[in-house]
Formats: sequence, C-alpha cells, structure tokens
Amino acid sequence: MKATVITIGDEILIGQIVDTNSAWIGQRFSELGVKLHEIISVGDDAAQIVGALNRAKSSSQIILMTGGLGPTKDDITKKTLVDYFQTELVLNEEVWEKMKQIFEKRGLKVLEMNRSQAMIPKDCTMLPNTRGTAQGMWFDRDGVVFISMPGVPHEMKHLMETQVIPKLRQKFSFPQIVHSTIMTAGAGESVIANMLSDFENNLPSKIKLAYLPDLGTVKLRLTASGDAVELKNEVDAQKDKMKAVLGDYVYTEGEEKLESVIGKILTKKKETVSCAESCTGGYIAHLFTSIPGSSIYFDGGVVSYSYEVKEKILGVKNSTLNSVGAVSEECVSEMLEGLLSVTGTTYGIAVSGIAGPEGGTADKPVGTVWIAVGSKEKMIAKKFQFFPSRMENIRVFSNAALNMLRLFVQGKLK
Repeated sequence: MKATVITIGDEILIGQIVDTNSAWIGQRFSELGVKLHEIISVGDDAAQIVGALNRAKSSSQIILMTGGLGPTKDDITKKTLVDYFQTELVLNEEVWEKMKQIFEKRGLKVLEMNRSQAMIPKDCTMLPNTRGTAQGMWFDRDGVVFISMPGVPHEMKHLMETQVIPKLRQKFSFPQIVHSTIMTAGAGESVIANMLSDFENNLPSKIKLAYLPDLGTVKLRLTASGDAVELKNEVDAQKDKMKAVLGDYVYTEGEEKLESVIGKILTKKKETVSCAESCTGGYIAHLFTSIPGSSIYFDGGVVSYSYEVKEKILGVKNSTLNSVGAVSEECVSEMLEGLLSVTGTTYGIAVSGIAGPEGGTADKPVGTVWIAVGSKEKMIAKKFQFFPSRMENIRVFSNAALNMLRLFVQGKLK
C-alpha cells in the first residue's frame, strides 16, 4: 500500500512557512503500515495541482492533499478538484449555518467570501472540520482515494485522527506493524551506531532499526510487520538486547523527552531542582516548565547572562571571572553553589558557554560549554564542545545539562 502527499501553497515554496504536515503524516502512515511513496509540493496553480494528481495516482492508492482551501482568491484547490473530477459545487446548508453561528459568537460579520467554504463538491464525501471552516473532502475514483484537507496543522491532524484514518481502515486492509522505541542521550548518532554494529548485523531480516537523531538525543526505533502478537514478543526481545548494549545512554522506552523523564524521577523521590543559566538564556527552565505539573519539582531559575548578575545574585567571585572567565569549571561550580544557596532545592544545574556565532577564542571556540550539576553535598562539572550555530547550541547545551542531571540523580554520573 503506497501513499503520496501533495502540499499546496506558494507560501511553502517560497519558505514563508515550513511544511511540518508531511512529516507528521509520514509518521502516522508508517504506524499504519502504509509506505509514503512521495511528497510533492506545488504552488497555488491549477496546472501544477493537476500535474501532481496525475503523477500521484499512477503510483499510489492513497493521495493526501493539504492546503489551498481558504476563502481567498489564491486558494484554488477546491475549484481545481471540481474541474478535475468533472463535478460541481453545491451549498451545504448545515455547514453554512454552523459557519454563521461561529462568526456571530465571535462578533464578526459573515462575508460573502466565507460562503464559498460551505460550497462542497457534489460527488465527494465531506469530512466535517470541527476545528475550522474549511471542510475536508474525500473522492474515491477507480480504486484510488483522493483526500483534501486544510493546511493548518491542528485542523489537518484532527481530521486525520477522527475521520481520515478510520475511513482508510474501513476501506483498506493494512498489515500489522509493530514499533518499539527507545530514547538515548549523551552520545551522537555515529557513536550509537558503532556500539550497535554487531547487534544490527544480527537482527532478523524482518526487523528494521532506524536512527532518528536530534540535538543531544537519538531515538532508536525497531519496526517489523506480520503477525502482531508473535512480532511484538520478538521485537521486545531485540529491544532488550539493544538496551543492554547501550547501557546508561538509554534514558527511557517510548518517545518521552528528557525533561519529562527527569520530572517523573524527581516527583517519585520528592526532590526538587533549580537552574542557573547563562548561554542557554532560560531554555532549560522553559523545558522544565513545558511539562504539566512541573511546579512539584521545579522551583525556578536564574538567567545570569552578565558578569554582574553572576556576582550579585549567585555569588560568583569577581576574581574567578577576571582570571578564568565565565566559561570555566570554576565559574559554573560557583554558579551552582550560589544557586543552591538561594533556592534551597535538592539539585541544581549551572550552564555557561559560548553559543555563537561570535565570542569564541582559540582556547574557547564557539560551541564550548561548561555544565555543573549536583547538590550541596556533591557537584560535578564537565566541559563539552558542540556546534558553530547559536540556536542548535542552545538546544544541545540544554539537553546535555538535563542528561547530566538525570545521571547524577540516578547515581550514574562519573
């Protein structure tokens, strides 16, 4: 079973927005056992859309389109589909009444152009959009399903989950797919791959291993298709072998993020954490507070970007800053000591580095960071060298700090 995704909109081609829809659809189709054959991006141009449809239907049984369903003149997807399938638009009174109610509740005037979104192709199955005003459309032609959805990500995802995938399951028989995922931190993709070289060479041919690296973490996913019950046992056995090889680099099974895993550990232990950040500018605090319920274990943080704040708030010695600088073992150690004194938390994180793109020196190039984690009884500081890119460094510094904290709390940091 193959599928093609067609993303429609000039804004994608000129880089005004990033196409995240295709990645999400690809992931969901992989879970269904559908192979994503191709992703085609076209502008708001009827000839381009028709060309993409003709190309897609020659290779795929499922064609998903996103975008171009708005009320403005440049949104031509629906009109193009009407011409393509030689049908006509008819007013759906139920949709039109609901749209008027939505506008009235918001105190807005309903414009004639809004009426166009209640016009539905006569020969399609409408997919009601409860998250917006652009309705989804399902066409079934000669064994190929054509599905058109809004390009707004949260609307598209809701339509996929509540209507598109259930209808696809009714129409097609999909193979049983078994996935098993573990998350690692503290080593890059090449290091992990080298460690797993023998393991991967000995994997049964029906089980595939995928490496999905991010900044500071690597997701490892085992996938197999066939009899679900039998495969699950075999995939789980291989997962256990993989975990044994990787040891402490594995921080969880599934796809949970580091900050969430740490939160669960701290909650169980009834312990707390705070952070002192320089180069990460509060990003570590952001990661902690992005988790619902994090107030149980995260007390707060200090963004000590300047020398003055490091000295006045955290008690870093002026002599330390003048002699070895802010990006040093001494500085992060004093930052951590001051942080724990101010907050009184069980554990703390202190980070100081050079995110870039400027500010590096010969002995401290861009991407250099010192990270300290610990408690009042014990502290450990480590130096890392990462990337020349600022935003990537901020993220990877933060993940490195979280992973150090994880290992420290678990008594595994050396």
